[in-house]
Amino acid sequence: MTDDPIKREGLAPRFWEKKPINALSDAEWEALCDGCGKCCLNKIEDEDTGRVYLTRVACRLFDDSTCRCGQYEIRHQFVPECIVLRPDNIDQHAYWMPRTCAYRLLWQGKPLPAWHPLLSGDPETVHDAGVSMRHRTVPEFEVSEDDWEDHLIEEPR
Repeated sequence: MTDDPIKREGLAPRFWEKKPINALSDAEWEALCDGCGKCCLNKIEDEDTGRVYLTRVACRLFDDSTCRCGQYEIRHQFVPECIVLRPDNIDQHAYWMPRTCAYRLLWQGKPLPAWHPLLSGDPETVHDAGVSMRHRTVPEFEVSEDDWEDHLIEEPR
């Protein structure tokens, strides 16, 4: 098993199946993150349909090799608009979250996929499954917002 920056020790086994999403502790909530990095991608929303498209254009703080925010604890100093996803605001944000995201899946009442690190015990399985954005992004400072449409990615169903 590789080093996992999200601390999972001390958490009850399969806690996400035993508690409602709004009863999770901060540690449990953070542990739900699978490390795919898709929440750090810039998105395009169709104003007519409300559909959200992911691009491979990543936030300037995104580390393409770890699929994590390079400044997570102080990210709002650099990116004030970065959304802090919480159980009490997921209703407002689930529509733009990746289809494979544990937060979205649990909010929808769906199970976690087998490659999720909480099930596999290995944070590399999200990358091995081809779900993550590891080594697949371009930094936002290299792409004009007018050109984001040239960088759309397909999401697995």
